[in-house]
Amino acid sequence: MKKFLVIAMSMVLLIASLAGCSSGGSEGAEIALITDKGNIDDKSFNQGSWEGVKAFAEANNISHTYIKPEEASDAGYLAAIDLAVQGGAKVIVTPGFLFEVPVYQAQDKYPEVKFILLDGAPHNADYTDFKTNSNVASIMYAEEQSGFLAGYAAVMDGMTKLGFMGGMAVPAVQAFGYGFLQGAEYAANELGLPDGSVEVTYHYTGNFEENDTNKATAKTMYQEGVEVIFACGGSVGKSVMSAAQEAGAKVIGVDVDQRYDSETVITSATKGLAASVQSVLEAIYKTDSWENYAGKTTVFNAANDGVGLPTTVIGDENADAFDRFEKFTKEQYDAIFAQLKNNEIEIIRTIEVADPTGYATAEELTQGLGLVKVVVTTR
Repeated sequence: MKKFLVIAMSMVLLIASLAGCSSGGSEGAEIALITDKGNIDDKSFNQGSWEGVKAFAEANNISHTYIKPEEASDAGYLAAIDLAVQGGAKVIVTPGFLFEVPVYQAQDKYPEVKFILLDGAPHNADYTDFKTNSNVASIMYAEEQSGFLAGYAAVMDGMTKLGFMGGMAVPAVQAFGYGFLQGAEYAANELGLPDGSVEVTYHYTGNFEENDTNKATAKTMYQEGVEVIFACGGSVGKSVMSAAQEAGAKVIGVDVDQRYDSETVITSATKGLAASVQSVLEAIYKTDSWENYAGKTTVFNAANDGVGLPTTVIGDENADAFDRFEKFTKEQYDAIFAQLKNNEIEIIRTIEVADPTGYATAEELTQGLGLVKVVVTTR
């Protein structure tokens, strides 16, 4: 109880300090976003989600704020939700799978509040019960499609030595990686490359952090000849970008367009975080169609423009978002994206992995994904 009170008091002070983020003043905000371990400027999940909240709320003059929990735990997240509700929140946006258990609990506790859970579905702590109430919209993304496009682009651009650095082997990160390998395989087939001609070093860092260890791993991969690393682990990407800068190598970003963070980022495997948040908020506030999302999981994919590679450059409508590739063009991208949109390409999202950590062996990746042109080495 004492620990909970400390967390709660810390959050009260935090909300007070964030009053400028809300147009609701001291009474709180109608729409609240709870961040996970990162900040709203993390160039990843929190930022993408917050941009959606902010854009919709400002356009419609709705009070809004964000809360960063003092403690990254189920109890800490639930305490943040409690404070948001106490402040008057009617809609709470929770970005990421870390909120699955807190939302599972909060949906019963606050039946009058609408929850938008991104990249997750509510379940209890031991995974014995999955339940999405009518006041929850569970939003998922086809990461395997976005990863596929990234791998396809890299090989079509002429690269044959690729790297993948994922954070923890959670479903979303696994799907990104599996799609990346399949995209590389697909492109190698299109180009008529020999079997085994594309090499991929595949690694999970075990965290989503920017640290010296992750930078050293990326540096080693580049020294071993890797031309581009798909950095798929939140702040892990910052470590990879730093190593790439020193090595004169390339990076593929994730979740949001990360070209603005480093000249080394040639493209990003994005999720339509802002767009999906705005779509659900639109259903709540504008079209009275909450029932389209309520009590179920909705997948945003290529068919509804929920995933993809960036096709525009912010602030310059005449710029070429593919200008950091050597060969790959927007025309080629549009063609492959259309195939995904029309369900003409089947991409595997999950495979059988023996290790309870979710770390697949090279053999499991090769057999599970049907790789022939691509040779995988796990690290």
